[in-house]
Amino acid sequence: MSARTATFLAAYDSLLARWPAPVEALTVRTDHGTTRINACGPRDGRPLVLLHGGGATSTMWFANAAALAHAGHRVLAVDLIGDPGRSVHDGAALDGVPGLLGWLDAVLDRLDVPEADLCGHSYGGWIALEYALHAPARVGRLALLDPNLCFAGFRPGYLLHAVPLFLPGRTPDRARSFLDWETGGGAHLDPDWREVYALGYADFPVSRVVTGPRPTPARLGALTAPVLTLLAARSRTHPLGPRRRDGPPRPPVGGGRRPPGRHPPQPADGRRHRGQPTPRRLPLQGLTTGCCRRHPPHPPVGRRSSSGSADRALPGTGRPDALPAPDRSLRSAAPGRRRTVGLPLTERAPARAG
Repeated sequence: MSARTATFLAAYDSLLARWPAPVEALTVRTDHGTTRINACGPRDGRPLVLLHGGGATSTMWFANAAALAHAGHRVLAVDLIGDPGRSVHDGAALDGVPGLLGWLDAVLDRLDVPEADLCGHSYGGWIALEYALHAPARVGRLALLDPNLCFAGFRPGYLLHAVPLFLPGRTPDRARSFLDWETGGGAHLDPDWREVYALGYADFPVSRVVTGPRPTPARLGALTAPVLTLLAARSRTHPLGPRRRDGPPRPPVGGGRRPPGRHPPQPADGRRHRGQPTPRRLPLQGLTTGCCRRHPPHPPVGRRSSSGSADRALPGTGRPDALPAPDRSLRSAAPGRRRTVGLPLTERAPARAG
């Protein structure tokens, strides 16, 4: 282990020590290498697998782990293999999406977890969604926090800013600069986590990132688990909708709640009304707030902070009639079901990281 890698691991351990709940460090061996899982919560609680964003490491859940554990979940925060963290990719290559999903299959087998709820952030959200499509019998509920490559592509401007991350000569300052741009200045980032991300980017030997195409509407229509999707209102990553010049971005056309009395009804036959075009429903809105095209989307009932972080998004009330104000609650979007997902993310998670 090099001195630079040792510096990263020291920062990793320091942030892990801040978890407000006792952490049990688990390691399992698969054909691909050794996987680290940071576990907390009751051993007999319902398993909740947390999948972090690219380069973020499982330490990113430090602000949420205690609330999730206190809600009765057996929290299993996984370090993605081949990514910065304490997992070691010293075995077989992942060999594309099937290999990545097979690795997660093997991890759950070694942990003796036949079924679990999955919560993924950013790149981890894409893995969680793909896994739910790959092994629906093993996924009880699915929560996607500002996921990548699930329902929409990237903004061109985001890709341009991300290009330097893939150039030779990695440095911590390059990663810090990208994070600060991505989060609008970095004021909401935890400084310790920011350092873990920067050191991991610069000093940790990583494998080639496994990605794939976005799921088709037909594949999404096959989802059987309740799905919660939470998008950052001011994301620099996703094209959520046109922006006002002097305010936050507008919701996608055809979605969102409109103030009563200010928007005249549109004709049912699709004609223009008073010179205004009839709103059309964008595919992104239909897929992210509904389970698929066959089931209409529910009104948006959750909101992300302007920094891209998840603030008090999931109160875990457990009863639809006990939900607080709409901007602090979320409901699942599965066919025939309307209930709270019950994953109480009551603190702030680090902003998305790939």
